[in-house]
Amino acid sequence: MPMTSSRRTVLTAGGLLAAGAVCSTASASPAAAAPTASPTDGWTKTPFTYSMHKPWNLDLSDRYSDSGGVRRMWVYDTDEPLSEGSSTDPRTEMRWKQEYTSGRHMWDADVYLPSGTNGATFAQILRVIHPEGTPATDFMLNIYNANGGTVRAFDRTVLKTGAYDTWFNVKLAHDASAGSVKVYLDDTLVLTAQDRGPATRHFKNGVYHHGTGRAEARFRNITYWTR
Repeated sequence: MPMTSSRRTVLTAGGLLAAGAVCSTASASPAAAAPTASPTDGWTKTPFTYSMHKPWNLDLSDRYSDSGGVRRMWVYDTDEPLSEGSSTDPRTEMRWKQEYTSGRHMWDADVYLPSGTNGATFAQILRVIHPEGTPATDFMLNIYNANGGTVRAFDRTVLKTGAYDTWFNVKLAHDASAGSVKVYLDDTLVLTAQDRGPATRHFKNGVYHHGTGRAEARFRNITYWTR
């Protein structure tokens, strides 16, 4: 189901969500330090299915490729939206079909963001069914053309710089029962935030382009975890 927010408005509408606190840990001496736990400890790998979203007037192969275990998705700011006549921004995305209202769900993938990609969402938790007057998105990870590629939660909190042209792992964990969203980069917790309240959700990844020029994201080792 496509997002219905007006073009160029979805980032600022969600920006305040990213004000959640970053968790800190106490230091320990090397001799006393316990083995570092993985963010996926206690979680179960779960099969997932998806459909592809793309500009309505193009073939999928014009904006998507899957080769050698790497999925590439790209789009231009001048491309058409998902549906003819829609006011939403252009996109090429995997729309996950696993919808949920409760429980714990984690999106996990290695991500590569080429230089120049500016103002695109590459992963999000979309509220496909939500109360009237509430936002359509629980959370977004966006890439901006600053400091060698800056990853932000919505358009606010900086989570990573130097993100261009290198692979890094992203885990987006949502406890829908507790209303908590956690972001891990290379298995380090970098942000904890709140979701937008009860809704039916699903994950999306690709490029949903709110910026300028050409946007591209690449993904490998995409995994769905539940618990």
